[in-house]
Amino acid sequence: MKHKKSNIKTFNQHKVFLDNYWEIYKRILIENRDDNKIIEFKNSIEETNKNGGKLIFVGNGASASLSSHAATDFSKQANIKSIALNDHNLITALSNDYGYEFWVENALKLYAEKLDRIIFISVSGKSQNLINGIDYANSMNIETSSLTGSLENNPLKQKSKNNLWVNSKAYNIVESVHTIWITLIIDLIIGYPEYEVN
Repeated sequence: MKHKKSNIKTFNQHKVFLDNYWEIYKRILIENRDDNKIIEFKNSIEETNKNGGKLIFVGNGASASLSSHAATDFSKQANIKSIALNDHNLITALSNDYGYEFWVENALKLYAEKLDRIIFISVSGKSQNLINGIDYANSMNIETSSLTGSLENNPLKQKSKNNLWVNSKAYNIVESVHTIWITLIIDLIIGYPEYEVN
């Protein structure tokens, strides 16, 4: 009986946690959704493509993984030329030569062109390698966008031409919302959510 009561207590604790967790997603994705910002972000990507530029995605950690996901699906599904700057050889070579805080800037010197759009992905919005990268891009008048979270006035958000910001400091939630927004924009460009991928 004692074991059963313990299980009930644990279940109830989990239920409270889950209810609160889903409420955070509801608040961010439904109650405070900003369709105008999403459409603006989507339009800027299409404008870059129309002008002959490519998308360059860059981030750290899980945001680097999302950069790969985004670059692949924008290229393959939406037919918009995209690359992700997250090859381990490139990162370690440039970090070794210039320091980790400057590898993104130096990668952009190698790969970014005037008509491109660089999309920075970061939960905190204050990773120094990304800030140095966006400072370089802005100095060269290359278009910049970002997806960030944490504090609303984070540096990456402030320095971007346009931004999608998640009002949360929870890393997993911010990263998940970024993924939803990226894939939503791809489907918005395509025009429908269900389609053959081959």
